[in-house]
Amino acid sequence: MEGSEPKQSFFDRLKDSAGVVMDKTREGIEDLQTKQALSRAYNDLGRTTAELVEKGEVTHPQLDTAVEEIKKLKTELAAEEAPAPKPEQPAQSE
Repeated sequence: MEGSEPKQSFFDRLKDSAGVVMDKTREGIEDLQTKQALSRAYNDLGRTTAELVEKGEVTHPQLDTAVEEIKKLKTELAAEEAPAPKPEQPAQSE
């Protein structure tokens, strides 16, 4: 049964390779999840900082510029989301 030894060895190598791929994939997913958590933390920090600047509880020239940009963008979004006024119908003669 010398012929079965190379096949077993091939399958063992295949199994080992699949294990390595799974480990690398798992590590990649963990890295991605960590990066997403970091991004959420920065987003939360930025949102909190903007709110504190708007309330006057935190001041710094760099923050003021960024908060003004946020206010401008919020105003633009609100204007785009506001319902358009209905056109007036001309009066009909009776």
